[in-house]
Amino acid sequence: MVIDSGTSATGTEFSSGIPTELLGEARERASGLGPYQLAWWRLRRNRAALAFGAVFLLVLVLCLLAPVYAHDIAHTGPNDNHITQTVKVGGKLEDVVNSIGLPIGPTWHSRFFLGADTNGRDVAVRLLYGGRNSLEVGIVATLITMVLATIVGVVAGYSGGLLDGLLTRALDVIWAYPVVILGVALGAILAVSGIDVGFVKLKGSSLMVPAVVIGIVYVPYVAKPVRGQVLGLREREFIEAARVQGQGTLRIMFSELLPNVGSTVIVFVPLMLANAVLLEAGLSYLGAGVQPPNPSWGTMIADGISSIPAAIHLVLVPGIMLVLAVLSINVFGDGVRDALDPRAKIRIGR
Repeated sequence: MVIDSGTSATGTEFSSGIPTELLGEARERASGLGPYQLAWWRLRRNRAALAFGAVFLLVLVLCLLAPVYAHDIAHTGPNDNHITQTVKVGGKLEDVVNSIGLPIGPTWHSRFFLGADTNGRDVAVRLLYGGRNSLEVGIVATLITMVLATIVGVVAGYSGGLLDGLLTRALDVIWAYPVVILGVALGAILAVSGIDVGFVKLKGSSLMVPAVVIGIVYVPYVAKPVRGQVLGLREREFIEAARVQGQGTLRIMFSELLPNVGSTVIVFVPLMLANAVLLEAGLSYLGAGVQPPNPSWGTMIADGISSIPAAIHLVLVPGIMLVLAVLSINVFGDGVRDALDPRAKIRIGR
């Protein structure tokens, strides 16, 4: 029997009485693609997510090229002081910082492309180096969060009993405090004392100190959803079959359960990265994150607050970069979530 295809009264294309969207979904499943291949296929058709992902990659590349810009274009370092120097702008010599302490603003035709701060330091150079530090802290913190949260969530969810109770109560203790308050408390303490736990020794000025703090405070926000998913999976037939085959607890957790929570973990990665970068900026602004003279977007905003409104560029420049980075990560993360969601209604054309 042959049924002609056509268009419904509402303009929806159909074939054999089935809307085009459902046919596209059926063709996807019939093609034999795995879940991650199917997710990548969907993500490639989410142009907004890909565009914002490209924006984040651009920000990342620019920050990684900070030494090139500082050495070959600006000819200065992130902490070099030019407070007593002059720069030629429009054929005239101008002070980098004038007699009343007001720094030069953005000058497109001088090496101070985005101006200077009140200490005569190049804002553009500090912006790129600050971005390197902010993103480095955010990436390391995200790795710490995801590794610890995944292990704790899988172990607590599968083990149950006393071990589950102890791990869950520990997560509840961290969960009970707002991340900013807990981050400031831990960051302020560790900025003075540093970290000295066995083979891990970090000075208080190290970038890894705020990374460890941020990584720990966000563990419950990932571990709890992972534990909840594992609680449902451990009663499934494939787990029972693994037990019958004589597989040990560790093997079941990391060869059977872990792959099944992989999509949840992947969805949380961009979300945690955006939150980690944003929290690092907040902690650095409050003096509990990246410590001077190391620049970061948060410390640059804190330094520029006192110069508003005369030198508002000191706040706008790092603020815009922070918003752009966090926004691009979040939009791309939403695209990843939609791509991995089997219930997502995404129209895919052939």
